[in-house]
Amino acid sequence: MEEGIEFLKGHGTENDFILLPDPSGALDLTPSRVRALCDRHRGLGADGVLRVVPGALVEDASRGEDWFMDYRNADGSIAEMCGNGVRVFARYLTDAGLVSGPEFRIGSRSGSHHVRSNNDGTVTVEMGRVHCDGTSTVTVGGAAFTGLIVDVGNPHLACLTDVPVEQLDLSVPPGHDPGNFPHGVNVEFVNVLAPGQLRMRVHERGVGETRSCGTGTVAALAAALTAHGQQTGEAEVETLGGRLHVAILPGGSALTGPAVLVARGRLGMDWWSSY
Repeated sequence: MEEGIEFLKGHGTENDFILLPDPSGALDLTPSRVRALCDRHRGLGADGVLRVVPGALVEDASRGEDWFMDYRNADGSIAEMCGNGVRVFARYLTDAGLVSGPEFRIGSRSGSHHVRSNNDGTVTVEMGRVHCDGTSTVTVGGAAFTGLIVDVGNPHLACLTDVPVEQLDLSVPPGHDPGNFPHGVNVEFVNVLAPGQLRMRVHERGVGETRSCGTGTVAALAAALTAHGQQTGEAEVETLGGRLHVAILPGGSALTGPAVLVARGRLGMDWWSSY
């Protein structure tokens, strides 16, 4: 038997993840190990960790899915959902032969998500209902930006702005209202390029600026639609890492984009034990 902890590395529009297959549910994924894994100097480097665990081993057995996505942010904190991560998770399940057919469900802390592997290499995920709940303000570089509070299974503030998003300094977390977001918030800055075309940058809680954010693109579209008095619609959303297709439909939403597995290997047990 090979020694060490099996891992894979993948990304969805350059939002990158470490996958840890854990069929027995035995991995002790501590916050310090997650931070070390995601560190781009002392570990493998990633925006987050996806532990692949059988749904039957998850405490909330009511979900009933065969596989559960245990997602952790790069700072070791637990997150409810990750739109890019769930596509990479789905790609792994398909390639590893752990699911039958192109359509199946994945459990997450935000609930159950139907996914479909497409022939062109993309994956479509049903992201669930989008809930909008008023506005709030964040500050970046001393400037204030007002955005729409959006719940896509995790908290977002999507700020439409005429300031070209490439000009923003997102090297530090945007200042947010802890009264609205006691557990932090993902903040999107969105330019409307044309009907059905958006450009976005995002600062993710527990990570920093990332190349893309799947749930964030859904929030960005929700903000653009709301600004025009609409509740449903579709858009191509341009992120630093690539394009995603987003649709907000009556009763739900869907996200389509690439999912790429880059490498696999084993973590040394001495390294794992040191954290």
